[in-house]
Amino acid sequence: MKFLISLLVNGLLVYLTAELLSGVYVAGYMEAILVAFLLAIVNTLVRPILTLLTLPITILTLGLFLLVVNGAMVLLVDWLLDGFRVNGWMWAIFFVVLMAVFNFFVGGLNLDGKSQKSS
Repeated sequence: MKFLISLLVNGLLVYLTAELLSGVYVAGYMEAILVAFLLAIVNTLVRPILTLLTLPITILTLGLFLLVVNGAMVLLVDWLLDGFRVNGWMWAIFFVVLMAVFNFFVGGLNLDGKSQKSS
């Protein structure tokens, strides 16, 4: 259930991010949910391999190259899905940064409905 809620929220964030960035297009909310789902799969399967292969340059750039790796994941989803378009690397990196900011704020919300115990 938590994965489904996370997928729906991330779909909403993908849709919102695409609306804010002129270089990113998503055809509708259902496509945004599909983008969120494909990003989850790509980030699980492909991103660790790419991160390992680019480890030396990631270390040299103090981790900033991971923005490029994440942008590559967005461009891969763009290539896989017709209802999602990103106009180049710059927009992919802007998309990644804005999604990270949105996820930071949404991550603090209690979306699963369970009460949190204070210690």
